[in-house]
Amino acid sequence: MRGINKSFGAVQALTDISLDVYPGEVVALVGDNGAGKSTLIKILAGVHPADTGSIVRDNKPVSINTPAESNRLGIATVYQDLALCDNLDVVANLFLGHELGAVTLKEVEMEQRAWQLLRQLSAKIPSVRIVVASLSGGQRQTVAIARSLIGDPGIVILDEPTAALGVAQTAEVLNLIERLRERGLAVILISHNMADVQAVADRIVVLRLGRNNGEFIVGEVSYEEIIAAITGASDNAVTRRAQARNEEENQS
Repeated sequence: MRGINKSFGAVQALTDISLDVYPGEVVALVGDNGAGKSTLIKILAGVHPADTGSIVRDNKPVSINTPAESNRLGIATVYQDLALCDNLDVVANLFLGHELGAVTLKEVEMEQRAWQLLRQLSAKIPSVRIVVASLSGGQRQTVAIARSLIGDPGIVILDEPTAALGVAQTAEVLNLIERLRERGLAVILISHNMADVQAVADRIVVLRLGRNNGEFIVGEVSYEEIIAAITGASDNAVTRRAQARNEEENQS
């Protein structure tokens, strides 16, 4: 993505945004509330067309004006609300809108493909015939991620996948993200949790007030530097604590 601009009336949501993502890597998109993260991923998902700017997919210029166009380009988006049907089982949720069979559904084939996909992700789902309402938060996130892979996408966008999850469930979802990378997919991870970001991301792209405000390689950047880029200030509570710790270590 290059030079992406988007406004809603008098509000300029994005200004001259650039973003790159490559196969087999996880790019974390971080920023404070209102930084433009959701607007940017909705442009990729075809919910909001960009006002100006260019998008190139596999070295070819493309336009994304609808979710259908986004899907055809191999872009799958898993939103924070997951959009699952609680009263349906795992198989029905995975193939909702993509059922196999014209007149009679191929239930056995769909069930086999569901198990195959979940095994590839090392997913911990007790049964593909259990209703989604009975699953934990981490298991529900697993189903939503697995559903995004039904169309064999090349890019998967995950919007706050570990929000409101416990420690064990968060670890389960982070393992899923690792599996996506191992399958050669490009993953865009939107998250406020810097521990999760540093655990699974390869690169971190920071947005602030609708503009690019830094790009970092994980392992070469400190937590304090990321916070400074997000807040736009190098002097904050986090950096002051880090400085105080460094001073104590030097004195000792």
